[in-house]
Amino acid sequence: MNQDSDSSDQPTGQDPLLLLKTLQLLWTKKEMKKLKEEIRRGFAGLEDPLAGLLDMLESSSDWKGKGHSLGYYITTELQLWIKEHPAVQQSGIKLKKLQARVLRILAQCPANLLDPLISIYQLHTADRNYLLGHVSHLYHKGDYKEAAILSIKLKLQPDQDVEKMCTPLLLQDKTNLVEDYVGEYPELQSKLLQILDTWCEPGFNIRDITRQYQGLSRYKPDKFNRKMLSKLVFRLLDRFNVDPALCPNVINQRHLRTLNYLFYKRFVEKTMTQENWTDHVQSTVGENRWLQGHLIQLLISYCDLKTAARWAQRCNLPKEMLPYGVADELQKLQIQERVEEATKADNYEESKKKDYYQLPIPRANIHFLQTWEETLQCWEKVLRPGQVVGIDMEWRPSFGMVGKPRVSLLQIALNDEVFLLDLPRLLEHAETEGGKEKLPHFIQMLYSDAAITKLGYGMSGDLSSLAATWPALKDTDKQAQGVVDLLTVDKQLQKSSIDWKKGSRKVDVLSLEQSNEDRGFRQPEKGLSLLVQHVLGKPLDKTEQLSNWEKRPLREEQILYAASDAYCLLEIYEKLCKDPASFGLSSDLTASLVGKSSIKPTAKKQLNKQEVLSPSGQIARQEGRVILTSGLPYQTLQSQVAEGRCFSVNCSEKAKEQALQVLKHFNVQVSLADIFSRCQVCNCDKYLKVSRERMRQLVEGSRQAPGHSGAGCLVRSKEKPSQSCDAAMPACNAAQPSYTLHSEWPEGLDQCGASMVLAGGTVLQVAAIPPGVLDKPELTDFYCCTRCGKVFWEGSHFGRVVSQFQDVLVTAGDEHL
Repeated sequence: MNQDSDSSDQPTGQDPLLLLKTLQLLWTKKEMKKLKEEIRRGFAGLEDPLAGLLDMLESSSDWKGKGHSLGYYITTELQLWIKEHPAVQQSGIKLKKLQARVLRILAQCPANLLDPLISIYQLHTADRNYLLGHVSHLYHKGDYKEAAILSIKLKLQPDQDVEKMCTPLLLQDKTNLVEDYVGEYPELQSKLLQILDTWCEPGFNIRDITRQYQGLSRYKPDKFNRKMLSKLVFRLLDRFNVDPALCPNVINQRHLRTLNYLFYKRFVEKTMTQENWTDHVQSTVGENRWLQGHLIQLLISYCDLKTAARWAQRCNLPKEMLPYGVADELQKLQIQERVEEATKADNYEESKKKDYYQLPIPRANIHFLQTWEETLQCWEKVLRPGQVVGIDMEWRPSFGMVGKPRVSLLQIALNDEVFLLDLPRLLEHAETEGGKEKLPHFIQMLYSDAAITKLGYGMSGDLSSLAATWPALKDTDKQAQGVVDLLTVDKQLQKSSIDWKKGSRKVDVLSLEQSNEDRGFRQPEKGLSLLVQHVLGKPLDKTEQLSNWEKRPLREEQILYAASDAYCLLEIYEKLCKDPASFGLSSDLTASLVGKSSIKPTAKKQLNKQEVLSPSGQIARQEGRVILTSGLPYQTLQSQVAEGRCFSVNCSEKAKEQALQVLKHFNVQVSLADIFSRCQVCNCDKYLKVSRERMRQLVEGSRQAPGHSGAGCLVRSKEKPSQSCDAAMPACNAAQPSYTLHSEWPEGLDQCGASMVLAGGTVLQVAAIPPGVLDKPELTDFYCCTRCGKVFWEGSHFGRVVSQFQDVLVTAGDEHL
């Protein structure tokens, strides 16, 4: 402490340390109104309030801990007081001396004190080299997180080494802090991504990095590997909208994983056609020699030398890149335009007709629309009141690459025909012909018209991709009416205890497997295909699902697949509405689904419409809740809920600061009535108010009959069955928020034994009340949770929480403090 050396700054006026003692006494008593008044009166009486605050902080240590402290309360009050009294601000040599003192405090203070102190002592005006030197001192002490946070607050990043500052943070799994560090500086974002990509280079030894930080506290080596780095790179590329070409190593590794996945789908599962597989392999490998070399190796492993030689010829690979056997085979090949002729048995199409769902409408009733004029016939038929339409969308699989998929095909099915809208071509025409708003206008009309029933499966994900394709449609999901998402119905069906077979035909799984022996083992149906099988008797043929939907012209198989995906929704809906009870659904299925938006916060997978939700995602979607998370899980969870329903908390902050961050982000207005409005044990918001004398009787009765359970009871009042009982939580002084229960509760208590049991079977935990609490004269009432029986009473904990959330607490006036 430098109290003596700087005491000359305050030759007259009140002693700040005497003021501190007064404030500490009021803080202990939780007399918040008097505390605030005394702080302001004390500042006015100090010769130099800025120096006085530092004296108080240097003489106390309460502000160093977690949560809001007296030091924090004093600091924030001074910040407000200075705005009303700007004349107290310092400058010149005096300000520099204060800045030197406050920097020593910043190295120890929690995050919530940083901004107020930086503002009060104008640290943004301090000598930049001096600030950089102070941060460097923190860094070399091993205080990496503190150095980074202070650098962010003082905006020192452009003058620092991004690799040096971020590496120890990554080793400690503080990726959120790293993202914040480069968040406002595109140049630093690019540098960081290049560094991370270098670490992912084949042959690079990550231990060369970790070896420099062997003594690092909270070091998490299991979190620092190529897989984690790769995920981080893709997250940063997406968040900062940086060109992926900046990270060739990570992109190549992702493409290589895509290649391995394609080989698995084609040669192990045998669920991808030759045409689809060839399209995706060509697109994935491109002109990249490194990937082409890996392709040849995979072909040797999964196929034969001849097939590898054909692909080497297609890629025009130099002979020196080829294994000896492939080079030798290449010499035997004759030049041919097509690499491999896909052959199918003549009876394969007949087999598909027998085993899979087939469109019940003629091929001539499937219309592929590429111009605005062609779409007019579609809208004329679709936009009719009372119409029921099936809607689906297709896009090219991205195989985990950066960015949201862009819809390539929009399918709209009516009772007797299907329209396939070629969105890339329609977008192109709209740009050249000046009709950019026409198609989005009609799509919005379709989704917002409550008189038209729209059927989909995972429709929220479809609309998200549609908005990414055409920004004019970004709010379509919010305006949607008359939507029935059969994914929601599917989940109800899966939970139903009714036998599926009652409402569907049996499927001969054995014949399916036998007729497809040449295609390897049959994968179990899932998603929409499984729903089609359960309701209509046959699954969808999903071999075209992973097609390149951007390539034109579409193959006939793609057209039939796309039309089937949309049309089957009509047949499913019709059958469910005709006999919902046989599928375990309520008889008012139509009334409960049509006429209101059924879009749920779902996320459509890029490779599969079958969603695999985390437990958090399931709860959030079922109960309409918001997920709070941090780090890498945020990327997964945000895709499973609607936009804005998943929030990433800064894990570098203290718990209380995280809570405040959440409250401010969602603009939650916290009042005294909200504090402890729910049980801390079971989250219930209904309490039973019991007077002190009645509680004393319950406690004494419990002690007289130890071990006796189940005999106690609370009976419902017969005289006033609708009477509600007030419930409240501990309050501070006169501030006592109250809550009214919305269900019937007993007016009186009838003790039948040692324990007290509510009408619903909840046992009041009266034995947990410590001795002496019932003798406190200031306690008049106790509050019992009606779900778990926990008993609460007025105490000092309420006052502490009030002070911690002071800056977000909404009150009717100072008298409530």
